[in-house]
Amino acid sequence: MFLGTYSPRLDEKARLILPAKFRAELADGLVLTRGQERCLYVFSEEEFARVHEQMRAAPLSSKQARDYIRVFLSGASDEVPDKQGRVTIPAALRSYAGLGKELAVIGAGSRAEIWDAQAWQQYLEEKEAAFSDTEEEVIPGLF
Repeated sequence: MFLGTYSPRLDEKARLILPAKFRAELADGLVLTRGQERCLYVFSEEEFARVHEQMRAAPLSSKQARDYIRVFLSGASDEVPDKQGRVTIPAALRSYAGLGKELAVIGAGSRAEIWDAQAWQQYLEEKEAAFSDTEEEVIPGLF
């Protein structure tokens, strides 16, 4: 499970050093893809396969499902971290997420997310106020 917030930097070769706590789960390979809210999603290969199977269950007759699957999968890049836990973020994904040198890598349970550090801080400031107002209907059985 991916938990926590980390503040790595992109190096001059557009590589990110994965947080140490994430490396074991991602060591054999990972998939980077466009996430919602202009971040990148990071899945283990196993979790990405599970997500893909769920997508395959969507009806081809659903335009919204087709559109989502196209955007999600066309941006996907499978990567294998090097021995130092570094992974290269492709230019198209860096551009999509507006990544600068300073990043925020957050744990989001079954996936990690990569954000530009300023974008993450802004997002967090906007959402923290609503966090305390979350009702049971949003996440059933949480409280």
